[in-house]
Amino acid sequence: MSLLRSTIGRLRFIAILEGTSLILLLFVAVPLKRVFDFPMVSKLLEPIHGALFLLFVLNTVSTGIEEGWKFKRTTWKVLLAGLVPFGTFYIDYKILKSLYQKEAE
Repeated sequence: MSLLRSTIGRLRFIAILEGTSLILLLFVAVPLKRVFDFPMVSKLLEPIHGALFLLFVLNTVSTGIEEGWKFKRTTWKVLLAGLVPFGTFYIDYKILKSLYQKEAE
């Protein structure tokens, strides 16, 4: 089963993209902007990260509804992970990967 063919697979892919954009924004773009007065990278990454974050939130809610996730058990953890640097990578490893593997069986 291809990663992008399932709802959880798409969510995993978007989570990795969103997490990568957040890390690039926080640890590359913002220091370049603040320390070296070079705002171009930040101006480029901010709207990309914003769009990926919205896509992540919408896909998390959509997947949670489709898969019948309990909000207090799974959905809120996945949503919260999008706010924390490295959070989407952690939540992919701890929750989404196993759900994807169960779905593939």
